[in-house]
Amino acid sequence: MTGFAFVLMGLCSAWIVLGIVAVIRATSRTTRAPKPSELPPVTVLKPLCGADPGLEENLETFFNQDYPSYELLFGVQNPDDPAVALVEALIARHPEVPARLVVHTGADAINPKVDNILGMLPHASNDMLLVSDSNVRAPAHYVSEMVATRLADERTGLVTNLFAGTGEDGLGSALENVQLNGFCASGASLPTLLGDALVVGKSMLLSRAQFEGLGGFERVKNVLAEDFVIGKMFQHAGLEVRIAPTVLENVTRNMSVAAFIRRQLRWAMLRSRLRPWAQLSEIVTSPLAMLPAAWAVMGPAALTWCVLLLALRDVGGWVALRGWRRAWVAALLSPVRELVLLTVWLRAPLKRHVVWRGHKVRLGAGTLVYAPAGRR
Repeated sequence: MTGFAFVLMGLCSAWIVLGIVAVIRATSRTTRAPKPSELPPVTVLKPLCGADPGLEENLETFFNQDYPSYELLFGVQNPDDPAVALVEALIARHPEVPARLVVHTGADAINPKVDNILGMLPHASNDMLLVSDSNVRAPAHYVSEMVATRLADERTGLVTNLFAGTGEDGLGSALENVQLNGFCASGASLPTLLGDALVVGKSMLLSRAQFEGLGGFERVKNVLAEDFVIGKMFQHAGLEVRIAPTVLENVTRNMSVAAFIRRQLRWAMLRSRLRPWAQLSEIVTSPLAMLPAAWAVMGPAALTWCVLLLALRDVGGWVALRGWRRAWVAALLSPVRELVLLTVWLRAPLKRHVVWRGHKVRLGAGTLVYAPAGRR
């Protein structure tokens, strides 16, 4: 029994140590900048729904990109969407940047984000597409680095990023950022660096022609974890997924604790439908859940082991992605986040429906979604 406990303890320790190493490695690479003549024009796709806190500041960073040829497309599916006036003001403020607001009715996709993207695609002028979520805040070299990362190796099909959760203004948003900077960062970087891509859909650069040759967005219009499936589409075609070095800001504000739990439950449900065995095995990566096993091996010293691993994952990830500023938030909330996520882990395989951006759908295997009657 002690031997089995030792194995569990070792697996937990190895996952967390390798995870933080992967985060540091993914964000410390350097990418050679191509000559300006080698840079292809890029279309940045921004699917929008509502005016999230900080939206104007987030979007304005895309008008300030240091890239010779790019266009911005903002998509909404309701002319009364609060984002419309904000986008129009930004376009007027930056006449030097080719930008357009696309108001459309969608393309009959159940996944709301993919539905929005499909509505924008007919207006895209370029083959190189950069899909970027509304809560992303990017530095001026973002587009150029993404393109440089893709051009650096002809085997690369898709480029993504890691994200630093920032902007916490309450308990819910703080818990969200601890989760993003710890568990999510390690969970995305380690598998991807090992060749098992886990794409974060908040930032994806790809060739439209190449992607459409694999089935394109039409192939993922009825799955909720479209980013994961897109990554696998490229990998199954023999192409690689790369993580660009720049860490993007994921601005999280005005999130209640209840909203944090709902969001994490939805993500856990996605993982349980994509890879049930992997979601079930997540319990082994939790130092708190593995505390009894560690106690069987180490006795009271297991408490120190648990605290050190939580700190390495959550505080270490926070520092790696956004520095020491406010790292005390991760130190303070790491145990709270661990308790909450254990309850989420238990519930995720049992739930059948999710609500996202106001749409309630039933979730099936592979995150295939089924709309209620009258939705389509």
